[in-house]
Amino acid sequence: MKPATKPLVIGELMNNSYARARRAWLARDLDGYRQLASAQAALGASFLTFNVDGTQQLSVTLVEMLAFLPKVIPAIQEVTDLPISFDNPDLAFHLEAVKHFDRSKSRGRPILNSLSVTRQDVDAMIRVAAENDMDVIVMASECHDGKGGHRAAETPDDILRTALEFSRLLHERAGIDPSRIIIDPGLCPLASDTVGGVNLCLDAIRAIRNHPELEGVHISVGLSNFSIGTPKELRIPLERAILRIALDAGLDYALANPEKNTAPMPAEDEMVSKLRAILDEGRIRDGETAEDAGYRQLDALMELWPS
Repeated sequence: MKPATKPLVIGELMNNSYARARRAWLARDLDGYRQLASAQAALGASFLTFNVDGTQQLSVTLVEMLAFLPKVIPAIQEVTDLPISFDNPDLAFHLEAVKHFDRSKSRGRPILNSLSVTRQDVDAMIRVAAENDMDVIVMASECHDGKGGHRAAETPDDILRTALEFSRLLHERAGIDPSRIIIDPGLCPLASDTVGGVNLCLDAIRAIRNHPELEGVHISVGLSNFSIGTPKELRIPLERAILRIALDAGLDYALANPEKNTAPMPAEDEMVSKLRAILDEGRIRDGETAEDAGYRQLDALMELWPS
C-alpha cells in the first residue's frame, strides 16, 4: 500500500468531551448537532464520529441515548453525506443507531466503533456489522493473555496479533475484507509516556502495514490525545510532527479535531527532527528498564518547553 501523504480525518467534535457537544446533548439541540456536522464536513473531514457517552462533567444513561438516536441521526444526515462512526460500548446503541442511518444519504458505509479483546459480545457486534454492511474499527492496544483474559499490549507483536485475530474473524464470520477494517494501535500522550508507548504504537503501525495478510487495512490513531499535558503552544506542532512520523510508518487515518491544522509537517521541519530525537531517547539501551528509557525521553521532551 502506497504511503498516505495526509490522513483521512475522522472528525471528533460530536463527542461529549467537547463543550459544544455537551451543550447540544443537554438541550437535545438538533441544530447544534447539524452545525457540528456541517462545520467538520466543510473543514475537510472524511468521516464523523458520533459519541454521546458520559464524561466526568456529564452523566448519560443508555435509555437517554437510545431515545435520542431516532432524531439526531437523520438530523446529521440532513446536512452532510459523510459516513458516521458510531462510537459506543453498548450493543443496543449500535442496533438502534443503524436502524436510523440512511445509507442512500451517505457516500460510504457506517462504521462500528469498536471491537476489542475486552468485549464480551464480539460475536454479536460482528453480526451487526455483517447485517448492516458496516466498516469496523478494531482497538488493538490490548491483547489476549493466554490465560483466558486480556492485558495491555506490551510489544508490536501483541498489537499485530490482535489486528490479525480480528481481521480473520471479520473475514470468516462477516465477509469483511481488510479494506473495510480500521486498526487503532493506541497512541498514548507523549507527556506521560514513561514506558515507550509512543514507540510501541509506531512500531506496531509498521508491523501491521508490512504484514501481507493485512494488505489494504486502514490504520488510525487519536491525534488530540498525543499532546495532552504539553504547553498549549506546542500542541499543534507536536500533533503535526507525530502525524508526519506516523504517516511515514504507514498511518492513513486520524481521529482528530478538523478545526486544528491536521496537515502533517514536512519531513524536513525542525520539529519533526526534534520529535524523532526525543523518541529515540525512549528506546531501551543495554542494561536499561523501560522506565529508564521512558524518563530519559521525558527529559528530552522537557527541553522543548518554552522558558
